[in-house]
Amino acid sequence: MHNDDRTLENWREQKKNKTKAAIQREALQLFREQGYSATTAEQIAEAAEVSRATFFRYFPTKADIVLYDVFASKTLARFLAMPAEMKPLRALQHALLKALDETSVEEREQERQREALLRTEPELRKQMPDLFARRLPLVAEALAERLGRPHDDLEALVLAGAVVGIAMALWTVVEQDLSEGFIERHVALLNKALVLLAAVIDRDG
Repeated sequence: MHNDDRTLENWREQKKNKTKAAIQREALQLFREQGYSATTAEQIAEAAEVSRATFFRYFPTKADIVLYDVFASKTLARFLAMPAEMKPLRALQHALLKALDETSVEEREQERQREALLRTEPELRKQMPDLFARRLPLVAEALAERLGRPHDDLEALVLAGAVVGIAMALWTVVEQDLSEGFIERHVALLNKALVLLAAVIDRDG
């Protein structure tokens, strides 16, 4: 892919993510005011000032709004932008911290609310295993790109499996406290887990 093509693709992806984040922001506000179940797609589209068709192009279902992880998307973008000489797990640690630093107080509160919905709404909670499964190839592709390997590289896939497995374990077992400061604590736990994973790889490698 030529640089101009990649730049255009990145611009389109950034524009898409910006629109999705705006829709999610308005949706979370409505969920907070009138509840998840009582809020309709039409109300969200109106609040976000987008057409019904645009809304469903970005989010096929109402559940997809909450499942959309702005912070994870931001982290992945920062990860790909880290210096090429940095080891993958170290680069991911730096990307997490950079994404956190770029997340406003308002955005952190939105993330906390989103997490609360994922844990308390049965419709959403039952979709979490599938969500983690969908993240796996995205993480594997990003790792392969940093390693200069094909997108189906086995080493990148195995490492991605370990990273996504850590995220799933923390979500289901460790991180249950959704009080103020949730995202900071969660990033700290993720970073600690990545340090442990890197130590195991270095020891056994």
